[in-house]
Amino acid sequence: MTGLLAQVHHPPEPFEAPGVEILDPPALWEFTLLGIHFDITRVTLYTLLAVALVVILFVAAARRPQLVPRGVQNFVESIVQFIREEIALQVIGREGLAWVPFLTALFVFILIGNIFEVIPLIQFPVNSRMAIPALLAGLVWLLFIGTGIRLHGLSYFKDVLFPPGVPKPIYILLTPIELISTFVVRPITLSVRLLANMVAGHMILTVFFLGTVYLMLSLPWGPLVGVPAFALSTALVGFEILVSVLQAYIFTILTAVYIGGAIHPDH
Repeated sequence: MTGLLAQVHHPPEPFEAPGVEILDPPALWEFTLLGIHFDITRVTLYTLLAVALVVILFVAAARRPQLVPRGVQNFVESIVQFIREEIALQVIGREGLAWVPFLTALFVFILIGNIFEVIPLIQFPVNSRMAIPALLAGLVWLLFIGTGIRLHGLSYFKDVLFPPGVPKPIYILLTPIELISTFVVRPITLSVRLLANMVAGHMILTVFFLGTVYLMLSLPWGPLVGVPAFALSTALVGFEILVSVLQAYIFTILTAVYIGGAIHPDH
């Protein structure tokens, strides 16, 4: 009783929600190479871990292939089959079969980087740092433009900027729109969409779990609201897993759309 009265007369400090500083962890190691300063943070290590996990996953699946796949082989083959049937063939066509390895690796890397958000002791999505989504979007941008030039030469730009069958006066309005939307906006929206969803998810989970701890420990009636808050926070973890999968899928299918557009610019 005395403890409760003390808390009434001396209420706890108000809860301060974390800010964007949680997305900028301190450097673990700093060095300068060729005049360029490098910071190695835990995000750097998580990114390298995601790359290593992608390699380990596919090597383990292909190490001892069996006619009837089981375990890791079955899991990886299910992902490859999904990317092949539902993305490559559906979006690009028969030409998309050559892109299945890249699309699969892209999907798995993004998914692992996103899922790190809910992995104990990690709890940080690597795609919440702009460098990773921007690098992936830049790679996709180079690939679909390079594919268009390789298959169609410089006429690729003509086909995109001046679609056939359009009245010539319309080009005055259509060409600038196609130029900006195809060659400028695509990499920006591709990266920002992934970044924004991962940042939002990380902030929401952090606020909810820290708020739950605050309610449980700082208020005399904390358990009454803390337990429901913890249940809601746990449900949000499941929702974040769904968002992680969905964002990996969206990034991959949009990549296929852009590559397909470069292969068939007149469609």
